[in-house]
Amino acid sequence: MEETSLLCLLFLISLLSCTTNQARLTVSPSSSQFFEGDFVLLICEEDDSSAGWTLRRNTSKQQRNQCGDGWGTSANLSCDIGYIVERDSGVYWCESREGPISNMVNLTVTGGSVILQSPVLPVMEGDDVTLLCKTKTTPSNLPAAFYKDGSLIRKQPTGHMTIQHVSRSDEGLYKCDISGHGESPSSWITVTGTLTTTTLPPTSALPPHSFSLHRVFRVVLHLVVFCPYLISTLLMVSLYRHRAKGNYLHPSDSPTQQQGLDYKNNDVTTEHHL
Repeated sequence: MEETSLLCLLFLISLLSCTTNQARLTVSPSSSQFFEGDFVLLICEEDDSSAGWTLRRNTSKQQRNQCGDGWGTSANLSCDIGYIVERDSGVYWCESREGPISNMVNLTVTGGSVILQSPVLPVMEGDDVTLLCKTKTTPSNLPAAFYKDGSLIRKQPTGHMTIQHVSRSDEGLYKCDISGHGESPSSWITVTGTLTTTTLPPTSALPPHSFSLHRVFRVVLHLVVFCPYLISTLLMVSLYRHRAKGNYLHPSDSPTQQQGLDYKNNDVTTEHHL
């Protein structure tokens, strides 16, 4: 009975270890930079609605603040910001009440006149990526210069640049400049392989404290995944030792009882000789 209970417990732990709720945060319009006054819609695309996903953010003024708590309007698994402002710049993610979190996206809001429209989500190796340098009040086909990690890549007469067949070497911090209008903020572009992974931008591209918080979340997630396997291993070892002890030391064959039987046999033998 005890062995059956332990085996059932092992099965349940293994099942829980393989079952994870996941969500993916998307942004509409799909961009990492916005002008003040733009409308932005954030959506938690989830696999399990029962997980209770909540959209949260870190900014320079607030930490882990959820949608509807002084910013945005929450509706089911979405959050809309009708009039985004500079203080809304920060890191956004979906968080389950059970602990797991989604990918993180870094949004930058500027009061300036130039932004760089670049992918807010990681891009796949081999894909083509188009960057658009645009102003708030003029057409988006003005000549622009594009920079990566502070170095000039090229100048484009139409204000947009396409990187064909991106690779990991294209990953970095991008910005653009339109003569007479100004320079955009910088945004990090992540390039990923066939497996979808989230690469965190460098610390300089994130609001204060967000980088350390993300590392804490990653440690917690690793512990959540690792602990069930550790518990399963310990239970299996315990079960094995319990069964081994039962095989080698049966209660009826304890040393004390065996010694008592030897004494009785000696007494019987002695009486027979007398």
